[in-house]
Amino acid sequence: MKDKQFAVIGMGRFGSSLTRELTRMGYEVLAIDEDEEKVSNAAEYATHAVQADSMDINTLKALGIRNFDVVVVAIGENVQANILTTILLKEMGVKKVLAKAQNELHGKVLEKIGTELVVYPERDMAIKIARSLTSTSLLEQISLSPDYAIAEFIAQPEFVNKTLVESGIRKRYKVNILAIRRGDEIIVAPPPESRIMEGDILVALGRNEDLERFSQIGE
Repeated sequence: MKDKQFAVIGMGRFGSSLTRELTRMGYEVLAIDEDEEKVSNAAEYATHAVQADSMDINTLKALGIRNFDVVVVAIGENVQANILTTILLKEMGVKKVLAKAQNELHGKVLEKIGTELVVYPERDMAIKIARSLTSTSLLEQISLSPDYAIAEFIAQPEFVNKTLVESGIRKRYKVNILAIRRGDEIIVAPPPESRIMEGDILVALGRNEDLERFSQIGE
């Protein structure tokens, strides 16, 4: 097991998927939910699974929730439970709290109470699918914040055999190339004179609107 410990509260689709992936990656994960059936299912893939009321501070203390490196509030439909649980975790001094938001207003409330990271799974997935459907060059995109992301693009013909400087990617599109994937080789922080080859994957960092514009090249 890796050193970092996670607790995920709420075993809905998002919470259970996150728990599965973290466990698969070798992390210790405590799964928490009020529903006995969901806890029983989570016990099959989580390191530990507990049936508990996350709005009860004594219960959270008994679980040693303050000792976890990251606690994820993945409660979905019950917005009140989501917010109150997040407040309790912040009051208890949990190192890092990540919370799922249903909408922008919900997200603003979570930010106001000091949540380190607010996620919008449904919105982000919809954006990701829409971009993949409308772009022939975009392979993958990871959101860093509401404004910035890292994305992978197939090098378009107009850039092939040009250096990064000659391509004008940074100047014209305002995105920075962090790495170039060429088969099994990865060129990290490529210098300006690096030449782009056919089949290269460009790993770019930029504002969402600039990455969107960059993804539409050649279409």
